[in-house]
Amino acid sequence: MTRKNQAVTLSIGEREKKALENLALEFGKTWGDKPNVSKLIKAIALKELKITINDDWNSQRIETLEKARKLLLDLGFILEAEEIGRILRERSELNIFFRDEIEQFLAKPKPLWRKNIENFIQKQQPFKLTYQDASDNLLNFTVIHGQLKIIEKHQYLVCTCRETEGNDDITELKHNWTLRLDRIQEAVVNRVELSWQPELDMIEAEFKVFGNLAFAYGKEEVKIDDTFKGEIEGSPPHRLIRRKVWSSFWFFREIARYWDSCKIISPDSLREKFYEKLLNLNHLYSSEE
Repeated sequence: MTRKNQAVTLSIGEREKKALENLALEFGKTWGDKPNVSKLIKAIALKELKITINDDWNSQRIETLEKARKLLLDLGFILEAEEIGRILRERSELNIFFRDEIEQFLAKPKPLWRKNIENFIQKQQPFKLTYQDASDNLLNFTVIHGQLKIIEKHQYLVCTCRETEGNDDITELKHNWTLRLDRIQEAVVNRVELSWQPELDMIEAEFKVFGNLAFAYGKEEVKIDDTFKGEIEGSPPHRLIRRKVWSSFWFFREIARYWDSCKIISPDSLREKFYEKLLNLNHLYSSEE
């Protein structure tokens, strides 16, 4: 004899139903590609998902975030404004008129391929990305980990892929790619049956910061990917920093502004690549042309 599942009837409006379906998609509670509210509720009941208070923000905090969103829009920082809009949309303190405004702002149409990328990342589902670059080259990437990052005012798909051809990064990071999304006009995104990698390929870099930077690094200069910050020591004063690095290009781009106040210690592959760039720069400036 089989036991029938007990049914629970929910008396909710269309808005609440849509919100539950969006949450089901966000947390990967689906039946095929469709949201499954029953799975979502079961996960909450089994404490696989945690419910937290979402109505304890005062009006001043909400108003400050809204002012920041509008200011970013005025300055042309659309992606940053969207991030604040998503934070606001998750709050229950918003009145219906304010919520409608945020929903309309975030509902601006996106290409289907962009939506598919976001959905696959949320579900931690590997996918195949195919698109044509500005030189009409057909590019294919098999993404086994992906993140959407805002870097220098642009949104990128930062991903670890099966493919390495054309990537000139160090060996440990050759599988990582940084794809600027606003330069992709059309793309095809398809699911692939592979395992999702929990994070980007990473190395831990060690570098020293000297002089005034060593003191400043103890305050506002600390970065989110730093794993260790040593004490100031030696003469001249210096501080040892360890940081997770997923791209030598973006790492070099950041520390280059420190000039001679920063020195890479390890790994050797990262140090040698930076030294090679310094040699090329020296050659460029020492040539007569």
